[in-house]
Amino acid sequence: MGIISLITGWPGPSGFGSATTAEQVTEGIDASHLTVVITGGASGIGLETARVLALRGAHVIIAARNMEAANEAKQNIIKNNQNAKLDILQLDLSSLMSVKAFADNFLALNIPLNILINNAGIMFCPYQLSQDGIEMQFATNHLGHFYLTNLLLDKMKSTALATGIEGRIVNLSSVAHLRTYKEGIKFDTLNDKNSYSDKLAYGQSKLANLLHANELSRLLKEEGANVTVNSIHPGLIMTNLMRHSIKLMRIMNLLTYVLWKNVPQGAATTCYVAVHPDMKGVSGKYYLDCNEWPASDFARDPKLAKKLWDYSNHLLDSVLQHTY
Repeated sequence: MGIISLITGWPGPSGFGSATTAEQVTEGIDASHLTVVITGGASGIGLETARVLALRGAHVIIAARNMEAANEAKQNIIKNNQNAKLDILQLDLSSLMSVKAFADNFLALNIPLNILINNAGIMFCPYQLSQDGIEMQFATNHLGHFYLTNLLLDKMKSTALATGIEGRIVNLSSVAHLRTYKEGIKFDTLNDKNSYSDKLAYGQSKLANLLHANELSRLLKEEGANVTVNSIHPGLIMTNLMRHSIKLMRIMNLLTYVLWKNVPQGAATTCYVAVHPDMKGVSGKYYLDCNEWPASDFARDPKLAKKLWDYSNHLLDSVLQHTY
């Protein structure tokens, strides 16, 4: 796999490439025995992922901040697939209280959970703090998903144990993880406004997604749990995620148009890692265009992954002590 494959769409070792769509990568797969939670499933590649997994028979729970948009997304999917099994639940990842409420509401449904797709995110936003007092991109893209995964993990383990079906967690990272702060993660100055860069803060949060997946994968392997964790880069896609830098993205699109994907192509790697039989037993890897891809040195540093894990848990404890 290389730049030529990215441009031409030629398939890699998996048999799929950058031109593959989510429908193509799931063709022939029966997901009717699976329950999926996907964050940010009301728009963009999250919506396409939800649509295609529902098309393959999965019970999909769309977790979304905007319930009006989520309901519209649900109706649009059902309009074209009357057999779709869809539910929507509210989730604002920038609020730990909202994450806890979502998890409580989901667990109250008393249904299995086979797949968790940590898809939602924000990108290149101006400096701001979340309601919990944490830099917004780190809070939304990493810490919200970190907490959500913690809250749902026992349900995934118990589902896998009861059914014998492997659980899968998919973290949407980005090639942007390559461009982060010089120390990788700014543990000591996370909220510092003076050193804030919207681009580097985004890269930092995407690096955190990778490190989270890798450390959780390590811990689950040690435990012997039948749950895998992988991270992916969906590709360059023009979606609402880029609303804070739309002019820059349009210029980039013009200059590098051969590298950009449409939404059905953008959802392919998520669907491949989430449900394809070839991913059985694969954990702690990074995927691009449905093929394993080398992540950065920071992303492959187990000490940094462990440090982020401990830091994130400490941050959660600090916030939650003041919330509940």
